[in-house]
Amino acid sequence: MIDGIISFSIRNKFIVGLFVLVLIGWGTYSLTRLPIDAIPDITNNQVQIISLAPSLAVQEVESFITAPIEVAVANIPDIIELRSISRLGLSVITVVFEDDIDIYWARQQLNERLKEAEESIPSGLAQISLAPISTGLGEIYQYRLSVKKGYEKEYNPMELRTLQDWIVRREMLGTAGVADINSYGGFVKQYEIAVNPERLRGMNLTLTEIFTALEKNNENTGSAYIDKNPTAYFIRGIGLVKTLEDIEKIVVKTTSTGIPLLIRDIATVRYGSATRYGAFVVDTTEAVGGVVMMLKGANAHEVIDNVENRIQSIQKSLPEEVKIEPFLNRTDLVGRSIGTVSRNLIEGALIVIFVLVLLLGNLRAGLIVASVIPLAMLFAVSLMNIFGVSGNLMSLGAIDFGLIVDGAVIIVESVVHRISMSKNHHPGIMRLNQEQMDENVLDSAKRMMSSATFGQIIILIVYLPIMALVGIEGKMFRPMAQVVTFALIGAAILSLTYVPMASALFLSKNTVHKTNFSDRFMDWVRRVFNPAIVFALKRKILVSVSAILLFLFSIILFTRLGGEFIPQLEEGDLASSVITLQEGH
Repeated sequence: MIDGIISFSIRNKFIVGLFVLVLIGWGTYSLTRLPIDAIPDITNNQVQIISLAPSLAVQEVESFITAPIEVAVANIPDIIELRSISRLGLSVITVVFEDDIDIYWARQQLNERLKEAEESIPSGLAQISLAPISTGLGEIYQYRLSVKKGYEKEYNPMELRTLQDWIVRREMLGTAGVADINSYGGFVKQYEIAVNPERLRGMNLTLTEIFTALEKNNENTGSAYIDKNPTAYFIRGIGLVKTLEDIEKIVVKTTSTGIPLLIRDIATVRYGSATRYGAFVVDTTEAVGGVVMMLKGANAHEVIDNVENRIQSIQKSLPEEVKIEPFLNRTDLVGRSIGTVSRNLIEGALIVIFVLVLLLGNLRAGLIVASVIPLAMLFAVSLMNIFGVSGNLMSLGAIDFGLIVDGAVIIVESVVHRISMSKNHHPGIMRLNQEQMDENVLDSAKRMMSSATFGQIIILIVYLPIMALVGIEGKMFRPMAQVVTFALIGAAILSLTYVPMASALFLSKNTVHKTNFSDRFMDWVRRVFNPAIVFALKRKILVSVSAILLFLFSIILFTRLGGEFIPQLEEGDLASSVITLQEGH
């Protein structure tokens, strides 16, 4: 089969060249669609249930909210872990599913069980919801609302938080790939009614009557219509409050003498804020900002582009004195990380090309072998796009160009040697014609391709255990093994098709070989290695024992090495957080 493929490639150069052009086009298109990130997303397949109960202490949150929800969702199929955190007014339950479970199916199951759990939770005690469909790497963009100098009083933290919640966040939620927007800082505006207890008691009123009056007097109602041909007039009762004055004028009760008692008669209406447990500070000044959460499985690079475009549109809806100012952009980290990988790959490729040209002693042969590198990478990128493997430090950083060009080096070196020895096969011929060239390339490639293919298969087998990893380890290291495998498969296919074709077409057909640096260097290598080989063959026991002792010594050193899960990233971004203990009184 291998011989047939090589023979077909040499005799059908146009078809092979056409396939190479298709590969270049396909790979280039796939490169533009490839998801790019700094590191693989190792977050497990989880859904979080978040319950807010501001009036409850930690023990009450655990008893009244967390425990009933855990019992309700515990028997959902394919759950591998269930954990929870109860805090003052907050309950967070994390449900981890098997990796092959569809996240939307999991959320549907949880929603159904939460309906059952709500029967065990007192009505109105907590606000229960599912966290957005995001991951641990979902925080891709953070920004703050900056105010032009001199307008700080006009746009105080409360006004900025109102702009963030009602303008910026709402318009940002429609962005493709965005799961949610988390708001930070400022004061959440509330309309507060501070009741005067003495007036309340003097007018013989209760808080229940005030709540009822506020509820009934803050709604719009619809009725019938008056038909005046050809026009119909719809009747509406508009009662939604819009200002503090509207609240003050709400009637709570009418006295026996017919005098209405208003809210302003028994209370002071003012602006207030919700209770908060932290602050967002920039340069010792309170600020307001937000965090953009990316949808699970989305392309971070594309989502950030969408967010930046949307911010330009949102900025037009804000006052001129308020500006959206980003302070953390995942694109910066991804750009630096991919820049590091790209620089290393380019430097590695240039070193490999230099060594190939130097040791092969033939510029054309070196360039043919070197051209396998970008073609194999385009093939790998195409398969990465198909199998959903993102480009990151782990997946791209493990590529070894020496392994990729191994088979091509063997074939091209054999072809060059065969051409230089053609004077023995074709006496008196100083330059081969195309038919003779094809014959020499075919014989050389057939003789060496079995060895080259066998070597590449051995390298592929080494990566099979890595592909069998599961869990967090699998998510971290399996992309590395997949990308290397894709590149090796592409290199093997190119060695069977493109390399023989290019060798027959572009290598020099001259049978006269001039001594060059490569020949002198290899002669020196043989003079150094031949005595060592002779020594090893004469003293087999000594060499074998030395190898075993060296192996045992390396095992001892390996056990004393330090270890970490992934290498530290020093790409210029630092994220820190402070968590303090909560105490209830």
